[in-house]
Amino acid sequence: MPHITYIESDGTRHETEGEVGSTVMETAIMNGVPGIVAECGGACTCATCHVYVDDAWAETVGGPSMMEEDMLDFAYAVKPTSRLSCQIKVKDAIDGLIVHVPERQG
Repeated sequence: MPHITYIESDGTRHETEGEVGSTVMETAIMNGVPGIVAECGGACTCATCHVYVDDAWAETVGGPSMMEEDMLDFAYAVKPTSRLSCQIKVKDAIDGLIVHVPERQG
């Protein structure tokens, strides 16, 4: 199971393991990571699962789709590495992924 680390804006770290085939958002919800609200449940319609992909992982994870980019317009403090965690699939290639949770959602 790939390891995913979520870092809150205050520096608090949450070390988790994600199930291959799930999403980074689902892993956060299942592990009680604060700041990942996920109001739409992963349908890419709310931007409340916004994260910043750590710079070291940006290329591996890749950029947002056009639909995701449109939803990021509603996210708080968007950066070049912003992604919606509901759109990042958990797979072996992201074992060790680090994402940062924004100070607030929306």
